[in-house]
Amino acid sequence: MFLVDSHCHLDGLDYQTLHKNVGDVLEKAAARDVKFFLAVATTLPGYSAMRELVGQRDNVVFSCGVHPLNQDEPYEVDTLRRLAAEEGVVAMGETGLDYFYTPETKATQQASFRNHIRIGRELNKPVIVHTRDAREDTLAILREEKVTDCGGVLHCFTEDRETAGKLLDMGFYISFSGIVTFRNAEQLRDAARYVPLDRLLVETDSPYLAPVPHRGKENQPALVRDVAEYMAVLKGVSLEELASATTHNFATLFHIDPSRLQNSQ
Repeated sequence: MFLVDSHCHLDGLDYQTLHKNVGDVLEKAAARDVKFFLAVATTLPGYSAMRELVGQRDNVVFSCGVHPLNQDEPYEVDTLRRLAAEEGVVAMGETGLDYFYTPETKATQQASFRNHIRIGRELNKPVIVHTRDAREDTLAILREEKVTDCGGVLHCFTEDRETAGKLLDMGFYISFSGIVTFRNAEQLRDAARYVPLDRLLVETDSPYLAPVPHRGKENQPALVRDVAEYMAVLKGVSLEELASATTHNFATLFHIDPSRLQNSQ
């Protein structure tokens, strides 16, 4: 069996007390059949530092972008474009809109979001989208910037079935995290049942949002197995079928040769 953690922040894990190094994290994941990883950036300096931390690995690819909550430090769009074009970068982001924490930066967030999509279209790299308390603006900008040209994923999905439908209509993939296992997430489980198997991804968003029964502890890529097991039950399929579908979807969305996934086992 082969699982992919389609969204993790490998630079955010506890290397002081819980893990020796990145290799240790990936070995723990491999022991639970999690064998490929997308390491997601949230700032441009963070992207460069994460690439240095992770090094060159056959089973890790990267995204490059500026998170909507990290708009306090301005960045050069040309720098984003140059870094995003580097080898090993398969996606733009994470980008998007978050009005829950910093509504005062709405205009800056929107401009940044548009920049990421435009560069994604130029480079033919999909966008990884974060949205919170900003559903209508997120959908509107995705449409206006013709995101269908490069595609994307709404990561750590927390919206409802109706929003899922609108994203699916745009050709989007939808990624579920440990939140789907939380007791009060019935609306999310309804959406998960609705999203077809050929458009699903699974992720940890580690070090955040550890799934039940690990809630409250640091999340890590190994725990994407728990998310996948839970999703398989929700979807009424075997774990093997869910793993196969989500791995195939990952390779399709991020333009990764499926043989590379097999060879990294």
